[in-house]
Amino acid sequence: MPPLDSSVPAFDVKADFWSLRFVDETSEAYCVRRNVAQPLSLATDRGVMASVYADGGYGYAATADTSHAGLRAALDRAADWARASAKLAIADSRTLPRPAPHGSYASPSLAAALPDARAWFELLHGLSKDAGCDPRIVDWEASVDVVHSTQRLVTSEGGDVVQRFRMVIPSVGVTAHADGVTQQRSLNGQRGICQQGGAEILERFGYAGSGRRVAEEALELLAAPNCPSGTMDVLLMPDQMILQIHESVGHPLELDRILGDERNFAGTSFVTPSMFGNYRYGSELLNITFDPTRPEELASYGFDDDGTRAERAYLIRNGILERPLGSAISQVRAGLPGVANSRADNWNRPPIDRMANLNLEPGKSDMNELVASIDDGVLMETNSSWSIDDSRNKFQFGCERGRVIRKGKLGHVVKNPNYRGISASFWRSLALVGNEDTLRVLGSPYCGKGEPSQVIRVGHASPACVFRGVEVFGGEA
Repeated sequence: MPPLDSSVPAFDVKADFWSLRFVDETSEAYCVRRNVAQPLSLATDRGVMASVYADGGYGYAATADTSHAGLRAALDRAADWARASAKLAIADSRTLPRPAPHGSYASPSLAAALPDARAWFELLHGLSKDAGCDPRIVDWEASVDVVHSTQRLVTSEGGDVVQRFRMVIPSVGVTAHADGVTQQRSLNGQRGICQQGGAEILERFGYAGSGRRVAEEALELLAAPNCPSGTMDVLLMPDQMILQIHESVGHPLELDRILGDERNFAGTSFVTPSMFGNYRYGSELLNITFDPTRPEELASYGFDDDGTRAERAYLIRNGILERPLGSAISQVRAGLPGVANSRADNWNRPPIDRMANLNLEPGKSDMNELVASIDDGVLMETNSSWSIDDSRNKFQFGCERGRVIRKGKLGHVVKNPNYRGISASFWRSLALVGNEDTLRVLGSPYCGKGEPSQVIRVGHASPACVFRGVEVFGGEA
């Protein structure tokens, strides 16, 4: 990758527009499992994606050779692909924007030092010892992943953007077993705690003292009864809400999916272009924003991978569907407004329409009010399983832990809490939305989409929420 303060050589490419997107990423993975330090994993990956618009088509070519000759060869290959595909292009590239962005972005606390390898392993050893506190805990581990990524986008129109990211992803997970019963418990789900920043992320989630707490909750689940079954209210905590938002709002609103691009891989969407501006997606309490500007959230950035400036925008406001997750190319194809969500998971993949930070805006109810509103129901937290049909409509989700609610009071813990519904009606049953005090900023490093597959980082922030009349069921007796 060229030095960040150096100029990229001018290239005389026979094309309408070109861009070069450089990515230089390093990752460190620390893990202690069953009180044994696992081998430290270190990785470095760097390369560049060339994108070219020519004769109405568009083409891509990736290379790890960032020399002048390597970049020129990639641009020439991309131009050849653009011309070869022009007759089959789904949009005429001569109608697409030719961005010339200028600016920069940096994660919070980027200059602050993180623990060294020894300190990381000392922390994880302490967590592991706390988690393995009982012979019924049969497997346990504590881990931290740290990712540094520097990305630079230059365009033939004179655009030049540099963005620097640091992501910290801590996790604790345990498996408990006794008398033929096995239960798993984790800290906000597998890698659910994932933010941009530094050591403050660990403090924010009480990571240092979490090992014993997670283990004790796993042991509690061993003795807990199964979740009751029936139609009842549910109180979903933020670490389950993020999965609900991800699967039944995020993916259905991806505009390329709505236009049919994902049909043969991860399904289409029940959403159609005609729904925008009039379709009641949820109750009046449902407000969903695309917000890549929240500094600590995992998928925050200043510009997307095509150079569109990132801005906060409502996708659903007061329950009404307003706009899709559609980047510049999809906006031209569909004639609909969109957002800055053209994203690729690395230098060797072209950008496609992806979620970034997709958030449910907080309401006015505190936790006591949420619980008090339920006469018969279950509180559910921490996703453990998910299944959704190929139009992102019918779903069935499971959680690690539940608590019954009777007459507005929290009761005993239950295991294997599950619920199912239909996206098109489930969100209309949203009855109460928690306030800012109930909101958590979480996410996932593992959102899959596209052919060839891309696994990208997404952020989700949500308060706790109450839904009425949900089909709930437990595990086998």
